[in-house]
Formats: sequence, structure tokens, C-alpha cells
Amino acid sequence: MALQALYDVPAPAKINLFLHVVGRRADGYHLLQSPFVLLDWADTLHFERRQDGQLRRHDLGPALPAEDLCLRAAQALQHASGTRLGADIHIDKQLPWGAGLGGGSSDAASTLLALNRLWGLQWPRGRLAELALSLGADVPFFVGGDNAFVEGIGERLRPIDLPPAPYVLVKPAASLPTPDIFGHPGLVRDTEPVILVGSLDEAYALNGEHRQHGQRQGRCWVPGHGSFGRNDLQPPAEDRCLDVAQATKWLQARWGNSRMTGSGSAVFARVDEAGPPSATSLADLPPGWVGRFCRSLARHPLKGWAS
Repeated sequence: MALQALYDVPAPAKINLFLHVVGRRADGYHLLQSPFVLLDWADTLHFERRQDGQLRRHDLGPALPAEDLCLRAAQALQHASGTRLGADIHIDKQLPWGAGLGGGSSDAASTLLALNRLWGLQWPRGRLAELALSLGADVPFFVGGDNAFVEGIGERLRPIDLPPAPYVLVKPAASLPTPDIFGHPGLVRDTEPVILVGSLDEAYALNGEHRQHGQRQGRCWVPGHGSFGRNDLQPPAEDRCLDVAQATKWLQARWGNSRMTGSGSAVFARVDEAGPPSATSLADLPPGWVGRFCRSLARHPLKGWAS
């Protein structure tokens, strides 16, 4: 019997441990390198099958734009697959937008994965990922299902294993339009590319080989080995929005580290594993700011929904 509904479908947030802009294509798209890490903070979606082909979105929380990324994803899959089925899509929006947490992209990816199942399409993950890239640079990551080292314009994903880690996130009241940040005249667009390696020994060997052959040494990143890199989008974001700079300082003063995620405006810090943080740690947030303690996920909760 065909599925009629899928309820409580998660769409988790992500953070960028670092984000380097390493170049720019002739068509204007920026080339990036960034480790994307899934978090246990998520939107929740519910899907009900329709026989009439209509796609209807129902907002259970804040009202979303009429043509949001989730609805665009449903339309794209419906068109590409040729199905005559439709769906009612209910969204309980918990992730703030304009934060760099990938909320809209995650909603779109969970929509693709859920409707692929609800409509009985049985598309493989690779085919869904190709469609996902047409929706936005971050959507293929969420379809992929693993924490990943992301390169290019978001189409090149290399799964990475990272130890679970706790984080605190702060989203100031202001939101940042992504085009404003990428269009900033002060944005660094030529950061030296990173070499992803599997061990410290391998990193040392690679650096030694570069020196031996007179090549640029570069930098080797070993997942899980401390703080590394920076977010190249952070200085332009702080220039455009004082709240981002204030949030960075607020976290730095309390946890000794801070970094903006994505194109902002949310900022995160790694926190101590010694024990659960107290809720009072966020009690003195400025008015209009949102704070939350999160943990990273080993994989996307819908990892098993596509092969």
C-alpha cells in the first residue's frame, strides 16, 4: 500500500567550522572550501499525499515567503519526475532565517527526500543531489546525509568523520542577505586552498613533500584536531552589521572562542564537554537575540531515506 503521509520529518541546521573563499568563476560564483557540520537544532516538516497534483504549504509557525525554497524543491521534483501526485507540506519553523544555519536549504533537502519516498519515485541520492544543486549551493550537502568537506560552489562533497561536540549558538536580531556579503568590496577571494588529510602524520608528510619540490606549502586540515582557519565572510558581515561583531565578542568573552557561520548573522562557540551548560548562561542575551546550546550530529537523521 502506498504511503499517504510522513510526519515529524526533521530538517537540521548546520554550521561551518571554517569557510574559505578560494576563487571566483567567470560566471561570478564564488569557489569555497568549508567543513559543514550537522546540528541537533531543526525545523520539523509534515507531508500528506495529494492525488490532484497540487502543492500546498501550511506554515505552523512564522509565515514564510510565498515561494520559499521548500515549495520550490517540491515543484522541481514534481516537474523533473513527471509525477501527477501533489502534497500538503506543513512546516514548523524553528531555525532563524538570515542566520547562516542553512535552514531554508535544509527544509528543501528534507522535502526532496520525503517526497521522493511519499511519491514512490525511488530516485537515488545522486540524482536528488543534482536537482538539489539547482535550488541552492547548500542543498546538496543536506541531501548527502553526512558531515562533509564542501568545495566548489557546493557540488563537491567529501564525507568526514568528526567527534561529537557541543556548541553554543547566538543569533542577533539582525539578519544578513547573502548577496550583500558576497558582493562586499572587502571580501577576500583568494585564500590559499586547504588540503584535507586523514591524520596528522599525513599532514606532516604532505607539507614536507611540498617543501621538497619547491611548491607552496599550503595548509593541511585534519578533521577534529582543534581550531583551524577562519570565515572569510565574517569581516564583510561585521562591516555591514554591528550585531555580528557584538555577538562575536559576547561569545568570546564567555567561552574563549567564537566564529560566524555561513554568511551570518549567527555566531557559534565550542563549549566544554565537562558538563551540561546552565540555561542561565544565556540569560543575559541582549533583547531580540536568540541563543541555544546544540550538539553536532554524526549524520543526517534522514540518511537512510535514499541509497
